[in-house]
Amino acid sequence: MTSSPYKVPADALDVEEVIKNSQFITRVRNVASVEEAKAFIKSTSQQYSDASHNCWAYIVGNPQSTTLIGCSDDGEPSGTAGKPMLHVLQHSGVGDIVAVCTRYFGGTKLGTGGLARAYGGGTKLALERLKLKQKIHYSQLSCNLDYPQLQDFEHLLKNYQHQSLAIDYQSRILVSFEIASEQQAQFKQMVGNQFKGQVKWNTI
Repeated sequence: MTSSPYKVPADALDVEEVIKNSQFITRVRNVASVEEAKAFIKSTSQQYSDASHNCWAYIVGNPQSTTLIGCSDDGEPSGTAGKPMLHVLQHSGVGDIVAVCTRYFGGTKLGTGGLARAYGGGTKLALERLKLKQKIHYSQLSCNLDYPQLQDFEHLLKNYQHQSLAIDYQSRILVSFEIASEQQAQFKQMVGNQFKGQVKWNTI
């Protein structure tokens, strides 16, 4: 089953706002796993340990389906930081994303509503400026080739988005790779045409 495509951050982005003398810096990154999200949160919190708070939220996976999510107020009043940030992320249609908002307290309390607007607003501002790209899903393919077929097969494969190509030279050649899921059917058809049905696909 092919997963639905979705948008992810194309670049890292930092945005800064000053609200009633408090400085809010929202940093957004592309992350492929919860571990990667947590590693960025940890490194940011350590790098800006002099800040009043480093609040965060993340979504790993497709935001429209079952996703891995998390958020933290990092000492701000409960529900005033992490949840507003996560709410913005969940309504953005962007997946594989982590946001950390660093706050330097400026001496004026914002109140719970003000905090929620500040943290949610910083995340929204970052998303408005964020460059996005399409998440490409790959499907695993494997087949056996005769030695004379390899060069033509590799030449054909170069026209398609693929990764993790492995070639195992045995009595025949075992070729395994990942191809963009949306190109899989067309590639198989082209291979069938090129080699007149002689290439058989292995069950993975």
